[in-house]
Amino acid sequence: MNGDTGLWIVLLVLVVFVVIVLVRSIRIIPQARAGVVERLGKYQRTLNPGLTVLIPFVDRLLPLLDLREQVVSFPPQPVITSDNLVVSIDTVVYFQVTDPRAATYEIANYIQAVEQLTTTTLRNLVGGLDLEQTLTSRDQINGQLRGVLDEATGRWGIRVSRVELKAIDPPHSIQESMEKQMRAERDRRAAILTAEGTKQSAILTAEGQRQSAILKAEGDAQAAILRADGESQAIQKVFEAIHKGNPTQKLLAYQYLQTLPKLADGSANKLWIIPSEVGEALKGIGSVLGGTPDGAHEAAPPAGDAPAVRTQSEL
Repeated sequence: MNGDTGLWIVLLVLVVFVVIVLVRSIRIIPQARAGVVERLGKYQRTLNPGLTVLIPFVDRLLPLLDLREQVVSFPPQPVITSDNLVVSIDTVVYFQVTDPRAATYEIANYIQAVEQLTTTTLRNLVGGLDLEQTLTSRDQINGQLRGVLDEATGRWGIRVSRVELKAIDPPHSIQESMEKQMRAERDRRAAILTAEGTKQSAILTAEGQRQSAILKAEGDAQAAILRADGESQAIQKVFEAIHKGNPTQKLLAYQYLQTLPKLADGSANKLWIIPSEVGEALKGIGSVLGGTPDGAHEAAPPAGDAPAVRTQSEL
């Protein structure tokens, strides 16, 4: 009985041993991962994604490496510019492991190495620029920094694809001065725009007034021309009608007498000039109506402000 129990124990140990061997022998490498295998402590091969079999207790699989592009944001680093100003620069590095063997054996910690190399290269680049150039040359700094990092990390089995300066923070005193300068610049631009707007408004107003005056003058001129043409045509028609009717001097004198009240409406009418022909016609009318004789046509001199009547022959 004891022999059977010991046999079962031995079989159980063998089963456990076989299971452990199988577990250690069969490995599955996920996609976008890579594994480095050492055989008796020496590099043997690099495992690609898929199922692989290892020799138990002889082969050792190192921690898997991520082959995807990685993003590492480093803490802000103080950098001194050429004009002796300390700026804080925050960088972001995009890199990818291209050679798992080199990334394992050529460098102990490639992430820390990339961070230190980025800081050193950034200080060298920014140290030759002043503050204004540093703030306005981000693309140039990014390109130079990426080139230096890619060249240096190539032997580590790492490819740096992009380097971005996430933030460049100058000292607080410089920030306040820059804000004041920007505010003054904005105020200056606003004043210029306001002056330009006022100028354009004045120009448009003057142009509108000039156009209005021109149009008004043209309208007045057209109206005067039309009135003159109308009066000319009216006079012409009256003249033609008079000549067609062949009026006598007595009729003309009568019409003149009808017009005299209208001539007397003005307060400044002090002297009337009557043509001699009209005077002769008035004599004829007086003789017809049974008035004074022809020799007694002289009237008494006007009294007060009464208008004086003179014929053209008397003048």
